[in-house]
Amino acid sequence: MKIDKIEETAMILRILGDKTRLSMLKLMQLKDCCVCEFVEIFKMSQPAISQHMRRLREADLVNERRSGKWIIYSLNQESMYYSLLQDVLHHIPSQEKKLVWLEQQGLAIICE
Repeated sequence: MKIDKIEETAMILRILGDKTRLSMLKLMQLKDCCVCEFVEIFKMSQPAISQHMRRLREADLVNERRSGKWIIYSLNQESMYYSLLQDVLHHIPSQEKKLVWLEQQGLAIICE
């Protein structure tokens, strides 16, 4: 059984090894985020953002809810890896400037 737990944890750490996903998760520590916001912040296509979010969702690290045609993501506080995620995010620099920039550009939650 411990081997499975080690393998699962290694998989989570591989998912967290991507700087874009780490930034996304750090942003979600501050607020729930829409795909459209991530598109603007990271200057990536919606399909590319969705692929990152799919990996996070499949790892049970984020929750999603629909708002029209858009999806809003939040950290999954019920995940068995939530405490590990919190520990990792503690070492990631604040991403608040990205949210401030988004608001200044008038792009915060443009999907609603």
